Amino acid sequence: MAFSTSDTIVAVATPPGRGGIGVVRLSGPDARGIAHRLITRCSPLQARHATLTRIRRTATSLPTTETPHSTSTSPPSSGIDQVVATLFPAPSSYTGEDVVELSAHGSPVVLEAIVREAIQSGARLAEPGEFTLRAFLNGRIDLLQAEAVADLIDAVTPLQARAAFDQLEGTSTRAIAALDAMLFDLIARLEASVDFPEESYHFVEPETLALAIDDLIDRTRALIADARRGRMIREGLQVAIVGRPNVGKSSLFNVLAGAARAIVTAVPGTTRDLVTELVDIEGLPVTLIDTAGLRETDDPVELEGVDRTRNALSVVDLVLVVLDQSEPLTARDESVLVQTAHCKRLIVLNKTDLLSRLDRTPLVTSTVAVSSTTRDGVASLRKQIAAALDTESFRDRPAIANARHIALLDRALESLSRARTAALADGMTLSEEFVLVDLQTARAAFEEVSGRRVPDDLLAEIFSRFCIGK
Repeated sequence: MAFSTSDTIVAVATPPGRGGIGVVRLSGPDARGIAHRLITRCSPLQARHATLTRIRRTATSLPTTETPHSTSTSPPSSGIDQVVATLFPAPSSYTGEDVVELSAHGSPVVLEAIVREAIQSGARLAEPGEFTLRAFLNGRIDLLQAEAVADLIDAVTPLQARAAFDQLEGTSTRAIAALDAMLFDLIARLEASVDFPEESYHFVEPETLALAIDDLIDRTRALIADARRGRMIREGLQVAIVGRPNVGKSSLFNVLAGAARAIVTAVPGTTRDLVTELVDIEGLPVTLIDTAGLRETDDPVELEGVDRTRNALSVVDLVLVVLDQSEPLTARDESVLVQTAHCKRLIVLNKTDLLSRLDRTPLVTSTVAVSSTTRDGVASLRKQIAAALDTESFRDRPAIANARHIALLDRALESLSRARTAALADGMTLSEEFVLVDLQTARAAFEEVSGRRVPDDLLAEIFSRFCIGK
């Protein structure tokens, strides 16, 4: 991705498909000029004023409805579509450049024709995320906020959307800026001591230095601890549904997913692979996993499915162990209970619409009774899942949620810990230079989080994940 901002870019800013309105966005130094070459309005667009106009038709635009042999005396249509044009002048626009947005009817054919006209008038098709990249390069937002834009677009639950919007509003930026400011002050004083050794004066005493580093370590650790919740909100949790064949795992999966995603038959071993679906559990994104029934088998395909089920048990956040309460507990049920004993789990008694024949005495843990057929108890099960996943602990607003940010904070924490060790070494008599190196490394990590110091290839990777038009 080229980071040049000297050209003017264009793209459809609304999602693919048909809709009532579609928006084509222009941004760059010639956005106004290109817009005026596109529209029929002669007078200049007024800043932040919606102007009704038309997009001109050229030879490369939409074809007219006239045929070469038409005898109609009516003139062909003079425009592609009627649009509302809005100018957002620099620097007070999304990108920090001149931006013009053309709101047309939401037909893909119409929007593509407008983009094509803009390109012929001097614009270039935008790369994925290039509008937000320009906002970052022009100082409108920092890298934390830019990444929050993508998270907000991708949010599938209200909790994800709120966490992303908080980051967009600057909660993460302020947290990192506070740490960076403390480090900057500490580094400046240490550098002053190093620069004027003949004065034999410490601009920060060793005891004060150690306390300041301890404070930085505590704040960074708190951010990292908080980041676990943030990452769970961003990436979601995983819940596996396990049990012996034919206890109703797939039926329960379909009910919780709200769609017939898994095949349900009376034949044991129907599910041969892991089937997944993203669902909303109390505002938290949860990936449900329907697994192959746990049993011994000679079928190589089913055996692979059983192996995948066992592997899934080691990584999921919660296991729903499904038992058929209309039958007595079997040796296979007992085997499943043993194999999941080390997991965080809920025991689900399925088929409550049938006569109960299950002795619950051996089940030392609490159970949840449901019927996948009548859906009785399913609402209670969802609440139990939320409680087991401790969704209430995710309600507080985390400052950090991104894996890249967490890795950089870990790096900063390691550097701060080394700096503290150097500050306390040899009875606090070591030169400030030994501490400075690690403090500067820690600050570089904080600056990479916010984007003040970040390599171009990382920027290209981050913004390539965005959709075109954003």
